[in-house]
Amino acid sequence: MADADQVRNGPLAGVRVVELAGIGPGPFCAMLLADLGADVISVERPGSSPDSKKADVVCWRGRRSIAVDVKKAEGVEVVLDLVRDADVLMEGFRPGVVERLGLGPDVCQALNPGLVYGRMTGWGQDGPLARAAGHDINYISLSGALHGIGRAGDVPVPPLNLVGDYGGGGMLLAIGIVSALVEKGRSGKGQVIDASMAEGSALLSSVFYGMRAQGLCGVQPGENVLGTAAPYYEVYETRTERDEERQYVSIGPLEPQFYELLVSLAELPEDEFHPQEDEAAWPRRKEKLCELFLSKTRDEWCDLFAGTDACFAPVLSIDEAPEHPHNLARGSFVEIDGITQPAPAPKFSRTQPSEPQAARVPGQDTDSVLQELGYAADRIEQLKQAGVLCAKPSKNRAGAFR
Repeated sequence: MADADQVRNGPLAGVRVVELAGIGPGPFCAMLLADLGADVISVERPGSSPDSKKADVVCWRGRRSIAVDVKKAEGVEVVLDLVRDADVLMEGFRPGVVERLGLGPDVCQALNPGLVYGRMTGWGQDGPLARAAGHDINYISLSGALHGIGRAGDVPVPPLNLVGDYGGGGMLLAIGIVSALVEKGRSGKGQVIDASMAEGSALLSSVFYGMRAQGLCGVQPGENVLGTAAPYYEVYETRTERDEERQYVSIGPLEPQFYELLVSLAELPEDEFHPQEDEAAWPRRKEKLCELFLSKTRDEWCDLFAGTDACFAPVLSIDEAPEHPHNLARGSFVEIDGITQPAPAPKFSRTQPSEPQAARVPGQDTDSVLQELGYAADRIEQLKQAGVLCAKPSKNRAGAFR
């Protein structure tokens, strides 16, 4: 990681964020802020090992790490010293946990009235389920987001943990934090952000609530044009040789002019594939398209469709995506410490963020961060001896997260 005094690029350069380290959407939100140039300091538990970050190693990129025991009064004081000059504090514990530790919004904002205090939970800070355990699959179930995802006649299919943890959770919290920072620029005051993954995933579903109100979609899996009901918005398997991994393509020509192009390029029989919105014909059309796409390889279909307005794309694996010519041309992926991963997004015309630095070993920056706060070396050593801070970890990152 770059030294603390190195200039950070990005639209959030100069913003200081204190992250009370957690899992899932919290690290993702902190990664987004760090990608955009914020100086994020992650407060981790003493004794944390690199293994605790392995699953989310990419999401832990771009920030410094200190290890502090916040169950000790002196550890709480260390965090409050960080909070005094911070712009943002973010946490993802169950409601009431940070209050019991002495790090709740009232305490922190009494020290720093301009502090933006971001809170990430599954169910929200209050309500009947507020203190109940849960995960992405549960939050998107309650919000209505999961119910319609899947194919007709089958059970709903969880879309990995993209909708609750990351889209409705971490990304929405990041939007809330940035919005509160903009408002703080006018008022000079901080505020508390209550971000819930259940509510965030419901918000992501807004268009479908609108479609349902107009009678434009059903509620069961496979009853939505955007959810595999239509043959022209679907994933199809392509031909592969023996022992090759199965490969797929996606088509999505919703608009009539794009649908016409698909029919023309694929040489589909006009009488069988018109009119486009003849729902009674959709099952048979889907059968024919399944047969059609199995007649050529994925690469052959790319040669025919790629770059046209037929709304076509190959379904790439996470190993293949970074090597696609479009992604290469855009610099959509970067390699950091030997790990290929998505580059910061979006792109900016004046304040383009720097390439992120690799995830830190837990506690790797404890000494330097506390020295920035004015802690003397002997005081840091006393806190280590008392178990408030972790001992200095190895700085050999090579292979630490693999």
